[in-house]
Amino acid sequence: MTEPDRTRRILVAGVGNVFLQDDGFGVETIRRLADRAGELPPGTELMDAGIRGVHLAYRLLEGYHTLVLVDAVSRGGRPGTLYTVDVGPEPPAAPSAPMDSHAMDPASVLALLHDLHAGAGGTLPEAVYVIGCEPRATDEGMGLTAPVAEAVETAADLVLDLVRRDTSVPQRS
Repeated sequence: MTEPDRTRRILVAGVGNVFLQDDGFGVETIRRLADRAGELPPGTELMDAGIRGVHLAYRLLEGYHTLVLVDAVSRGGRPGTLYTVDVGPEPPAAPSAPMDSHAMDPASVLALLHDLHAGAGGTLPEAVYVIGCEPRATDEGMGLTAPVAEAVETAADLVLDLVRRDTSVPQRS
């Protein structure tokens, strides 16, 4: 088996806190994808990033063409609603609050990654997506609420469709 071209590497990272109910959606979706690893295209890696945003940013320094973040995303919809957001290669504006390395949201991770790459002369992923799920509850507690738990399999399907599509698109030169 040959190693895939580094420019086509894909990282799918589940973020969130499993001790805050539906905030663990990203982590649970990564677990489900791990059970279906045989369906992932070559060059696709899974990461349970949990609440370790700094670790995720440093992992991205290894060089990935595509980043897919899976997270609980509150946008005012019905609990369990799934969102797919094409973030693009430019990082969104991160909050100006002091950085908490154990509680970084996706925008903070991408902003840190941008700063790290600028200092190291690296390249950011060409494509960045967020697969988000509207949470019902993010209070202390283990386990996802019913509507969010029911969305996990569909979210895994969305991720698989996205990474398959990404690997079938001709590479930009």
